[in-house]
Amino acid sequence: MKTAITALASTALALALWQVLIWITGVPNFILPSPLRVLQTMAESRALLATHFVTTASEILIGLALGALLGGLTAIGLAASPIARQLVRPMLVFSQAVPVFALAPILTLWFGYGMGSKILMALLIIYFPITSAFFDALMRTPQGWIDMARVMGASDARIMRMIRIPAALPGLASGLRLGAVYAPIGAIIGEWVGASKGLGYLMLLANGRAKTDLMFAALIVLAVFTVLLHAAVDRACRASLDRTREGGGV
Repeated sequence: MKTAITALASTALALALWQVLIWITGVPNFILPSPLRVLQTMAESRALLATHFVTTASEILIGLALGALLGGLTAIGLAASPIARQLVRPMLVFSQAVPVFALAPILTLWFGYGMGSKILMALLIIYFPITSAFFDALMRTPQGWIDMARVMGASDARIMRMIRIPAALPGLASGLRLGAVYAPIGAIIGEWVGASKGLGYLMLLANGRAKTDLMFAALIVLAVFTVLLHAAVDRACRASLDRTREGGGV
C-alpha cells in the first residue's frame, strides 16, 4: 500500500512538473504536448494503442521467457563444465563487444518484418545479463557445502540440482529483474528498424505525421507496461525464493 501511494505521488509530481514546464516555456503542442492532451489522446486512441500494445507485449514476454530459459541453461552448462567455460565464455564476452542495436537491421534482413526478429532482439539484449548473473551466483556456492555433499556420495549432477542451483537463485532473480527492464528496449528497437505493428512502429508513424501527443501516449503505455512487468517479475522471484527457503532449500 505504501509503495502504491509513493508511486502515485511520484507520478503526480512528474505530471505537475511537466505541466509547469509547458506553462513557463510556452512550448507548442507539436513539440511537447501537455499531460492533459496526452491523456486525452490515450482515451481517444485507446483501440489503436491496444492493438499495437498486444504485438509489443507479446514480443517482450516471449523474448523474456526464451532469454531466461536460454540464459539459465547456458549458466548451468558453464558452471558444470570447465571445458565449456574455456570455450564458450570468451565468445560470450566477445559478443558483448558488438552493440546489440547494430544487429537489428541484420536480424530484420534474416528473419523478416514479423515478430520473430523483435523477439530475437529482446532475447539477445537480456541473454548476457541473465547468464552472467546466474553463472556468477553458481560459482559462488560455498565450497564447504559442495565438499560435504561429495563426502556423502552425491554426484555432480545432484550437487548442481540440490545445492548449487538453489543457492544461486538470488543471482538468477537479479538477472530476471534486469531482463524485465531491458527486454522492452530490444523489442522497440526491432520495431523501429522494420515492422508493421507494435508501439515502436506506432511511434515512428506518429512522428512522421507530427502527432507528438500520440508518440507520448505510446511511450507512456510502454513505460507503464515495463514498470508493471518489472514489478511482476520481482514479486514472482521473491515468492519463489521464499518457497525455496521454506522448503528447506538454501
